[in-house]
Amino acid sequence: MWALLLPGAYLLGCLPSAVLVARSRGVDITAVGSGNPGASNVTRVLGWRAGVVVLTLDAAKGAIAAGAGLVVEGRPAAYALGAAAIAGHVFPVTNRLRGGKGVATGAGMMLVLHPLVSAPLGIVWFALSRFTGKAALASIAIVVALPCGVALAGRPGWEILATIGIGVLVMIRHVANVRRLWRREELPLESGSRNRAALP
Repeated sequence: MWALLLPGAYLLGCLPSAVLVARSRGVDITAVGSGNPGASNVTRVLGWRAGVVVLTLDAAKGAIAAGAGLVVEGRPAAYALGAAAIAGHVFPVTNRLRGGKGVATGAGMMLVLHPLVSAPLGIVWFALSRFTGKAALASIAIVVALPCGVALAGRPGWEILATIGIGVLVMIRHVANVRRLWRREELPLESGSRNRAALP
């Protein structure tokens, strides 16, 4: 039965939270900052308040999808529907398959499935983001740490592999960020007009 919900979970993930929030303030988020339609770029261009709104909306997509899976048929369904929501966020059919990085949507999913692991990692993400000014660096750190936390929590092997698979997708979406971090060209997680120029 849960397989019938996969298209709905994907379409939920396609909801362009960042685009809608930025557009409400007269900004095309795909044309400024890094050009990525995600919470980090919204924070960079429009400030923390707008970024938190987008972060919450994107996380809700993953949480709702995973929660629906838990209610319908348990953890395997929750992983499948949560992954579908992440796929919709990263590869939205509504925007020529050009979406966000999947961090916030994945975080919402994992907060439902692994709250005792995800909540501390969320704190780590915020701390690293504020301390380094680089959201991508914080995101990479928690993506690496998540499967380790799931393993330490004693979850079965298939769940560890599932979190690794989701992490690989998120890491692939961060390849350009890793290159910019290496060249020390990654934009800081700050608002301001100097961050409005689009990256190549």
